[in-house]
Amino acid sequence: MRVLIGGGSGFVGTRLRRLLNKAGHQSMVISRQPGENRVSWNDIYRDGLPECDAVVNLSGENIGDPFKRWNEDFKEIVCSSRVDTTQQLVTAITSAKHKPRVWISSSAIGYYPASETAEYTELSAGGSGDFFAELCAEWEEAAKLPAEAGVRHVTLRIGLALGREGGMIPKLIPSFWLGAGGTIGSGKQWFPWVHVEDVANLIKYSLENEEVTGVLNAVAPHAATNADFTKTLARAMWRPAFFPLPGFVVKTVFGEERGLAMLEGQRVIPERTLATGYKFLYPDLESACETFSSILPIST
Repeated sequence: MRVLIGGGSGFVGTRLRRLLNKAGHQSMVISRQPGENRVSWNDIYRDGLPECDAVVNLSGENIGDPFKRWNEDFKEIVCSSRVDTTQQLVTAITSAKHKPRVWISSSAIGYYPASETAEYTELSAGGSGDFFAELCAEWEEAAKLPAEAGVRHVTLRIGLALGREGGMIPKLIPSFWLGAGGTIGSGKQWFPWVHVEDVANLIKYSLENEEVTGVLNAVAPHAATNADFTKTLARAMWRPAFFPLPGFVVKTVFGEERGLAMLEGQRVIPERTLATGYKFLYPDLESACETFSSILPIST
């Protein structure tokens, strides 16, 4: 299978390409500059979709970068890097003479409202109430194909991806190693996490199984709070975690909207994902955090 990947050089995209190549598929990355097994966004705009069997879009500016000031300009970049790239690919797919068999678009668990008591499945309402929910709704709307296109469509609402090579784990390692790790805010907020290998593997599973369609929650089946995550990661690293990060500090560093997203959470259940027959490689925090313990120079 020849797979075209937007965001193929990112955290999830890099892991996906390795997985696809190992399975005998051929991956091609959409990037700013063309090259071997690469095509630029300008090429797609000018020439249309290159011949491929599947299209995956994982493009999106990193929302959690504390060095990027949370203002209207950055919010516009966050939106356009998701919605505009998705719309460009939908236009290319729709107008392609030889259409791909499957289109996998991404979204996020921010689609669901924050709550300490509610449980959300793929059928739950969402997409309104704050910046991130409305962004996800716009993102998903942009990904819709006309029925006459005849292309199978899967949308992944991706949780907080954990992995050695990107996301939050490398940023947390120094503080936990020094014994300065701790919960964020109260720690009671839900922490809808997923191992990056499961995100990549779920995409591969969706590519290869023609019966998979519609919205899938890409989150681990064992729900956890931020306090659960903190304790489990600290235990895996043989380190204490006594230093919580107060809410006002989070809001000061990350901005009000982005800070609230970190201090609040959603309990998201991968009901449809499990119903497809997908089996998570890392269904619980203990198994996931064990894969991070070897990052540290520790001998056990």
